[in-house]
Amino acid sequence: ALDYQKPEVHLRSHGVQNTIVAFGSTRIPEPAEARRRVAELSDALATDEGNDDLRRRLDVARRIEEKSVYYDVAREFGRLVGACGAGPQDSRILLMTGGGPGIMEAANRGASDEGAKSIGLNITLPHEQYPNPYISPELCFSVRYFAIRKLHFLLRAIGLVVFPGGFGTLDELFETLTLVQTRKIRPLPVVLVGETYWKRVFDPQYLIMEGVIDPEDVELFWYAETASEIWEGIRRWHQSAGTEGVVLNGIK
Repeated sequence: ALDYQKPEVHLRSHGVQNTIVAFGSTRIPEPAEARRRVAELSDALATDEGNDDLRRRLDVARRIEEKSVYYDVAREFGRLVGACGAGPQDSRILLMTGGGPGIMEAANRGASDEGAKSIGLNITLPHEQYPNPYISPELCFSVRYFAIRKLHFLLRAIGLVVFPGGFGTLDELFETLTLVQTRKIRPLPVVLVGETYWKRVFDPQYLIMEGVIDPEDVELFWYAETASEIWEGIRRWHQSAGTEGVVLNGIK
C-alpha cells in the first residue's frame, strides 16, 4: 500500500494534475559516451583481433551508438514539456519517467535544463537502477513493484512516449496498448520514437494478417523521429479528441 500511497500523496500535494510519460532503454547513453565506448573497444580489438567476444561487444556498441541520437531527442522533448505551461512552477503538466539512466535520464535532464520540475518513478532491482540526478528531489520516488509503478505511469498520463528499449519498455508499452484496446483506461496518445527500430521489434501488420489484432488497433499509436514531431503529435491528438481545453489549457 505504501508503494502506491507515498507517490500519490506527494503528487497531489504538489498539484500535479497531468503527466506526459517518457521511457526507454537504460543502456542508451548520450552520443559522446557512446562514441567513447566504440573507440575504446575498437582500440582493444586492434590489439587482439582474434577476440570474438570483443568483436561482438564492438558490434553491440556500434548499434548503441546509432541509437544514442535518441538520447538527444529525449532531452529535447523533456525541454519542450518543461517549457510548457505558465512557468517552471506550473505543475499542471509534468514530465514523468522511470527515473533511471539512459533515455529516462535524458528526458528528466531536458526538463531540468528548463528549470522545470519532473518526476522519476524508480524501481528497486538487484542490479539496477539508481535515480538519475535530474529528477526533482521532492518528486523522486522508489517503488518495489512493477505493477504499482505502471499504475502511477498511467493514472495522470495524457501522453505516453516510448523510445527504443528492451523487455521493460515492451512491458510498459504493451500493457498500455492492452488497457486502451480493452477500454480499461481512457484513450491517450502513444508515440513510438524511432520507426525503423519499432517496426523490426513489433510488426503490427503481421499481427493483423494473423488475425490476432484488428486493423483499427494500429490507430492506438503512431511513430515519430524528433522532439517537435512528438510534441505536435500529442497536441493534435488532444485537439482531435476534443480534450485540449482540459489537459492542454495554458500550454504553449
